[in-house]
Amino acid sequence: MRVFVAGASGAIGRPLIRQLVEAGHQVTGTTRREPRAEQIRAAGATAAVCDAFDVTALEAAVKEAAPEVVVNQLTSLPEDFNPRKIDYTPTNRVREEGGSNLMRAALAVGARRYVTQGLAFIYAPEGDWVKSEDDRPFEDPPPPFNKAARAMLAHERGVLGTEGIEGLVLRYGQFYGPGTYYTPGSGSIAKQVEKRMLPLIGPGTGMASFIHVEDAAAATVASLDHGAPGIYNVVDDEPAAVKDWLPPYADALGAKTPRHVPVWLARLAGGKMAVQFGVHSRGASNAKAKQTLGWTPRYSSWRQGFREALG
Repeated sequence: MRVFVAGASGAIGRPLIRQLVEAGHQVTGTTRREPRAEQIRAAGATAAVCDAFDVTALEAAVKEAAPEVVVNQLTSLPEDFNPRKIDYTPTNRVREEGGSNLMRAALAVGARRYVTQGLAFIYAPEGDWVKSEDDRPFEDPPPPFNKAARAMLAHERGVLGTEGIEGLVLRYGQFYGPGTYYTPGSGSIAKQVEKRMLPLIGPGTGMASFIHVEDAAAATVASLDHGAPGIYNVVDDEPAAVKDWLPPYADALGAKTPRHVPVWLARLAGGKMAVQFGVHSRGASNAKAKQTLGWTPRYSSWRQGFREALG
């Protein structure tokens, strides 16, 4: 199958390109920088050096690849994850404008399917602690995540509502593995935990759903020819509260036990979004993805993944 991957040099793009090639697909991957293009070629794919905002260059690259499936892995996240002041503006723009450009190019060449990236931690903090794809998204979270949530949900609606192509949204969990915020020594969250700057907040009840980047890539490969158009949570089998996953993660890093702070102090120091993630956020169920995509994560739990494959 001919597959076009936009954002092929990112944390999920790299394992995705490799797995697609290993599965026998004819793959073209984009990157904005020539040095990263060499990594794509080394993996056995064709590299297209272009920017998602350069409509002419992007359309030319997609036309040359003539893909049956287009996969959107475009992001532009900052290296430092700080819930009080993280700037989602570049990623919001690449999702809205870059994603729209990519969709138009996919339609122009008659691509059959368009698979795009979503967020599994976007569910509203109400009701059950573990959410399915049918549950209400959080459309009005605290800043600075509010604009990011609106941009992502608008992107999802655009993909799912476009006629003439099969749109799938893969709502990925918290990425860990090489090149992610959780990578020991280099990832922003790992550094915070190693310095005891990421505390347990209040009851520590905020839920997280994790996914190793290799497993996220495998689900994406499965989505090329499995599953009806729609939304799929791509997460592991064990959603977990912060109080349950953060101490084992610190232990896997060889770090000291995280500090414990009251909610009022966390709100003062880290902002409302830190409290949202630490106390109120919801996890996600992967039942639909496992049943419909025919996919099972290699690391069924972050417990195994943290021990074996942080990166």
